[in-house]
Amino acid sequence: MPLVNVNEIFSGGPPPDGIPPIDEPKYLKVADVDFLSDTEPVISLTINNDTRAFPVQIMTWHEIVNTTMGGVPVTVTYCPLCNSSVAYDRRIGDIVYDFGTSGSLYNSSLVMYDRQSGTLWTHFDGRAVVGDLEGTKLKFFPVAIVSFGQWKEQNPNGQVLDKVFLGGRPIRNYGQNPYVGYLEDPDLLSRTFIEGEIDNRLPIKELVIGVRSGDFALAIRREDIKKTSVINVNLAIGSDNTEKLVAFHQGGTNSAIDSGDISRGKDIGSVAVYSRNLNGRTLEFEKTLNGFRDTTTGSTWNILGQAIGGELAGSQLQPYKYLDTFWFAWVRFNPKTTIYSLN
Repeated sequence: MPLVNVNEIFSGGPPPDGIPPIDEPKYLKVADVDFLSDTEPVISLTINNDTRAFPVQIMTWHEIVNTTMGGVPVTVTYCPLCNSSVAYDRRIGDIVYDFGTSGSLYNSSLVMYDRQSGTLWTHFDGRAVVGDLEGTKLKFFPVAIVSFGQWKEQNPNGQVLDKVFLGGRPIRNYGQNPYVGYLEDPDLLSRTFIEGEIDNRLPIKELVIGVRSGDFALAIRREDIKKTSVINVNLAIGSDNTEKLVAFHQGGTNSAIDSGDISRGKDIGSVAVYSRNLNGRTLEFEKTLNGFRDTTTGSTWNILGQAIGGELAGSQLQPYKYLDTFWFAWVRFNPKTTIYSLN
């Protein structure tokens, strides 16, 4: 029996790979990128000291990139309808899998398929739900969606995914948003591909940061993180054990799913989540005028979790697995989630 009700997997319209994944990605040096504004969102991923940026203006038209980073075969995914990005290791045992867009949606979230077995996978949690590999889970790599300006300042030697060209012309209208108004309209498409009721504890398209450990799931409203810029979180994973996390928010990053021109999207800022444990110490963080500071050592940090001044300069916080997404998507996959309260 499939892990999900196959009647809840809806056709999104396009056929398999009708939204074409990028199988042979090309990358540019930062100095050669001339199509991104500093406030445009990019997906930042680092594996084994190999850091790359995947512009959302490209990902919104392709949704999947099959690539190799730091010697690891990975697939980088972005789902416009659930406003989430996730990266996974493409290896299962000794086989490297290639992923494509199935053309279907589950809980209004991208459903991938692998070309080797034809198994269907949920982008949201990297789980094989229908097919020969059912029950298998892919290894998750944390990503952050930040502005290109923030990213390039800290990664001047990093690589940036380039547009796809055919005959010297871009194959899509990169920079244009095919989902105009989706962020602001609570009813636009959100219920089209979802069966049953949606938890109404928060508005359906409330932007949340979702974290989980074991069976415990927590949703933090993006607006709450924005209010304070820093939230130090203790995520319970047992009666006597907690994950000590910090969520940062910094303004200056456009939404990719409201304005027709992504470079003119609403400023929703960037959010990132990290472990507060570093070298045997648990750090506490606070907001500063231009970034963040840990009150333990007085070191200053940026949105990418890098210490840029003080005793810990040069250190890197360990990214924690999280999803930056809509409430409806997070709670459909995590129905027993707890909502974080600032009070």
